[in-house]
Amino acid sequence: MRSPRSPRSAGPGGPAGESGAGHRLRTPSTLHAFNRYELKYLVPVSRVADVRAELTARMRPDRNGDGTGYGVWSVYYDTRALRFYHEKIEGLRFRRKLRVRRYGEVGPAPEDTPVSVEIKQRVNRVTQKRRVLLPYDQARALCDRRVRIEHPGADQAFVDEVLDLIVRLDLRPTAMTGYRREPHVGVDADLGLRVTLDHRVRGRDRDFDLRAEAESRYIVDPHLVVMEVKANERAPYWVTDMAARLNLQVERISKYCQSVEVFGMAPRSVFHVPEGDESALHTAAS
Repeated sequence: MRSPRSPRSAGPGGPAGESGAGHRLRTPSTLHAFNRYELKYLVPVSRVADVRAELTARMRPDRNGDGTGYGVWSVYYDTRALRFYHEKIEGLRFRRKLRVRRYGEVGPAPEDTPVSVEIKQRVNRVTQKRRVLLPYDQARALCDRRVRIEHPGADQAFVDEVLDLIVRLDLRPTAMTGYRREPHVGVDADLGLRVTLDHRVRGRDRDFDLRAEAESRYIVDPHLVVMEVKANERAPYWVTDMAARLNLQVERISKYCQSVEVFGMAPRSVFHVPEGDESALHTAAS
């Protein structure tokens, strides 16, 4: 569990008062692509083989994983006062975050490389994720330069909602995360279940180009793997039983919050590489 933190003021610039948009922007939209319940666990590297054996016995690899998994790189947007970060830390029932995500390896890529512009929001215990696929140059125009873009096949209402959110709250790129994802999907009675193992969770606080091969740092202890369980209703009994047998505890961990904290924008949580262990902090971006 995270260390307790004192509530923040809700004055101007705080979570409830920025740009006068607080309550309206907390109201969940009726448009969503994914509605899921999520559980997260931190798995010691020494236990990953045991977890993988149980997952492969009951699930199948996601076809997008190509047997070795894939890279996931995300740029998160927030206000100067880190409104979205504090909403997560304070556990607000309605909270959201905006990110631009690229799947695959970092490195040179054409301007029309597809990326996902996503609003991920929490409504009570349900996670809702809405997204639109755009060429990277248009995603940057929308999110960084605040240009209203139109793209064939894109949900224009959602694109306009993203722009409205960015302009009203004066959002800007704040932190980046990257990791290698090992995905598993449910079969038969477990259709809709998705379990991912995220290895080598890293981040950076600059060089936000999703193609840049810049230096990153571990934002979660490299001896831990983040296991995310996503289900349409509830996690199957065998998943929670497996976690209990392996002595895994549900954790309230956010990769975005980890990146904010490890780069000194907010107090560090208990999940980071130990303070002073600088030899373990630096790693290549790829």
